[in-house]
Amino acid sequence: MSRIGKKPITLPKGVDVQIAEGNLVTVKGAKGTLTQQLHPDMIIVQQNGELTVQRPSDTKLHKSLHGLTRTLIANMVVGVTDGWQRALEINGVGYRAVLEGQTLVLSLGFSHQVRREPPPNVQYVVGERKSANEPLGLIVRGIDKQVVGEEASRIRALRPPEPYKGKGVKYAEEKVRRKAGKAGKAR
Repeated sequence: MSRIGKKPITLPKGVDVQIAEGNLVTVKGAKGTLTQQLHPDMIIVQQNGELTVQRPSDTKLHKSLHGLTRTLIANMVVGVTDGWQRALEINGVGYRAVLEGQTLVLSLGFSHQVRREPPPNVQYVVGERKSANEPLGLIVRGIDKQVVGEEASRIRALRPPEPYKGKGVKYAEEKVRRKAGKAGKAR
């Protein structure tokens, strides 16, 4: 039995879960509504304020889908109650991020500014630099974990951190392995 798959998902107050034909799961909460089509073989049972996921057999496919289905539903529940966020840091001289309405405008050392429109149910939060040597904080927030992670990944891909000076966009918890530059010429 899957250790993750057999855990029940407790539904907080204010969260409404509907399971339609073919395992179309809709979760409504304070922050919004998420809908996802899950594999139709999985058995999703809702009782006493809890959701449990069961598998019909012990085939390899059903074993692999058991924990996945439970995790996807749990992520939807957390998304509509608390939301998800991913923190990024922008390092480099002249590298900036500014919000113009909902649009994120990035200056990342290119000859032009990069503009990013947020996907639905996603917003950007730009921090302030306390000193010139500190990185600039950027937070991507939303209710769908997958969309938030994907958008943060796309922003990071615009200018990944380089190993010599550490300039670029990186995740806040990411450690950049620094390389030594060229050694001086032997005399």
